[in-house]
Amino acid sequence: MSASSTAALPVIVIGAGPVGLAAAAHLTARGLTPLVLEAGPVAGSAVRAWAHVRLFSPWGEVIDPAAEKLLAPTGWTAPDPSAYPTGGDWADRYLQPLADALGERVRYGARVTGVSRAGRDRIVDADREAQPFVVHVAHADGRQELLSARAVLDASGTWSTPSPAGASGLPALGEEAAADRIAYRVPDLTDPAVRARYAGKRTAVIGTGASAFTALASLADLARAADGGGTRAVWVLRRGLTGSTYGGGAADQLPARGALGLAAKSAVEQGHADAVTGFRTESVERDGDRVVLVAEDGRRLDAVDELVVLTGLRPDLSFLSEVRLDLDERLQAPVELAPLIDPNQHSCGTVYPHGHRELAHPERDFYLVGMKSYGRAPTFLALTGYEQVRSVAAALAGHPAAADRVELTLPETGVCGGSGLFDTPAPTVRQNEGGCCGTPAGGCDT
Repeated sequence: MSASSTAALPVIVIGAGPVGLAAAAHLTARGLTPLVLEAGPVAGSAVRAWAHVRLFSPWGEVIDPAAEKLLAPTGWTAPDPSAYPTGGDWADRYLQPLADALGERVRYGARVTGVSRAGRDRIVDADREAQPFVVHVAHADGRQELLSARAVLDASGTWSTPSPAGASGLPALGEEAAADRIAYRVPDLTDPAVRARYAGKRTAVIGTGASAFTALASLADLARAADGGGTRAVWVLRRGLTGSTYGGGAADQLPARGALGLAAKSAVEQGHADAVTGFRTESVERDGDRVVLVAEDGRRLDAVDELVVLTGLRPDLSFLSEVRLDLDERLQAPVELAPLIDPNQHSCGTVYPHGHRELAHPERDFYLVGMKSYGRAPTFLALTGYEQVRSVAAALAGHPAAADRVELTLPETGVCGGSGLFDTPAPTVRQNEGGCCGTPAGGCDT
């Protein structure tokens, strides 16, 4: 295929979440044609899965500037920039209107099952970059389709692949067999059926990040409620309790995040949760309808009715096997980006803004963007993702100066690094499950 015909092809964006739709807005503003493929039936399908959770980031920090310009002619009214949306608010009041404004450039029920170069597997060098990308799509109605693209941006996130209970990073022995007693998300205790599942029960929570804090605070609220008598939590930590375990508290420059850590601390101090430290789960054993956690050192916990595993999320790279990626061996993030986002060294506010150069792979014009670009690191901000796609869109449009220019000043996020607490919303409303953007990124269980 000639260069001119390849240039006429769309830029395929995988995922109609916050960053995927922002990418489409930036591409449109640059005169390029985006095609957003969303596996779910609506925009922000993953966000809607945690609709009950309130972001710690206000509206003013979760709306992309290019998207706002695209929305303006539609009569869309921007929410109060100082208010904090729930996931449901974010999807209904921003993501779906943005997808509607993009019109036919967004397709639903379209799951990407593979990406490659036309006629070239990952081994072949000859004339590789002259070939368009070929994207395999499975539609909700059973149809299979092959699409061609001049570039591909994977903004599919990490929500679909939570990390397991096993301390080794692999599922604990017996974990899959006990799946009916395990949740990998913070339970929505506003749902009567879910509430009944946990009320009066003993629940183990594995993890030390914001997700775990959210679950502990929520279960403590349930224990205090009239219908929650007997509700107890067992907080399973792989390390010990230290002064930084609960984050920055009142010293945190993101007050809502600090408050969540204090809410988790209160749950322990008031006896609603028992902390078990230095416990690295090796196996999950059935005890009738209950489960027993067994540590690598042989310790066994008393049986619990439910297990909530909040040990983080990880990227699904299975459909990218024919794309030449250059990923950090630890974080599974682009190698140039990984040192900038390493959670052992950085918090959300100390991650430098970055763009197309840090996101580049050996496969030219292929980019992981948004939460997926961070691999297993939970230090992501929505603002950072918006800056990523602004830069990538400029690079694809042939505007290197704009692509290299930094157009983002991150807010100072205060106490964060090293504590495992990377994101929270206000504890007076239902807390956020993870990532610094206010989207679930799972706990940082370190």
